[in-house]
Amino acid sequence: MELHLKNPIVFFDLETTGINIANDRIVEIAILKINVDGTEESYCYKVNPEMPIPKVTSEIHGIYDEDVKDAPTFKELGKTLAKIMEGCDIAGFNSNKFDVPLLAEEFIRADIDFDMKKRKFVDVQTIFHKMEKRTLSAAYKFYCDKDLTNAHSAEADTRATYEVLKSQLDRYKELENNIEFLNDFSSFNRNADFIGRIIFNDKGVEVFNFGKYKGKSVEEVLSKDPSYYGWMMNGDFPLFTKKVLTNIKLRSFNK
Repeated sequence: MELHLKNPIVFFDLETTGINIANDRIVEIAILKINVDGTEESYCYKVNPEMPIPKVTSEIHGIYDEDVKDAPTFKELGKTLAKIMEGCDIAGFNSNKFDVPLLAEEFIRADIDFDMKKRKFVDVQTIFHKMEKRTLSAAYKFYCDKDLTNAHSAEADTRATYEVLKSQLDRYKELENNIEFLNDFSSFNRNADFIGRIIFNDKGVEVFNFGKYKGKSVEEVLSKDPSYYGWMMNGDFPLFTKKVLTNIKLRSFNK
């Protein structure tokens, strides 16, 4: 089953220096762009992370410092990526929890205004976990009856993710071939930020989703405990989470 698209959609996968959204960097990005007419565009870039790649991480994805020392930095590459992804919805495997927030961090660090909140997000892993609860290699075997060779290669993983989503649409009749539906189905929470530290409750109010103020209105907490804002801004939180927090704080001043 081919995707029914209102907008182009990009499937993407990152290889990184680690799994810390706030501190780690991209070393490779692969993009498979599916246009509304079904035509495809494929891109794959090595990225100089401007920091050493830990050996344990290199042993997983096979990318070492030597492989990226002459590659462009994200700041140098970012405008090209933004142009490729402009006007596109976004899909990936575990992308809502990792790839999307980390990519958002890189855009912010590079001072590139790329508003990812205007897009629809389809996380194929979330659909898979809701339906079958397995890994990408298992998903590829289960849905496509193929073995995923060269796993942890961003390009191979990206292509496999696209094929899995199309097979999921064939298999599950309750899934609508509609990116807006898949965006909603891919989400466990209604996140205000990308990693779910701040979410919307059932009344559409931003609340904290962690710590001592979990479930409490962000605006009310910042009013009653102003020091909490400073603690978060100085803490090891992603830049996008801090941006959302600041927007809520500024919004309260205008009431």
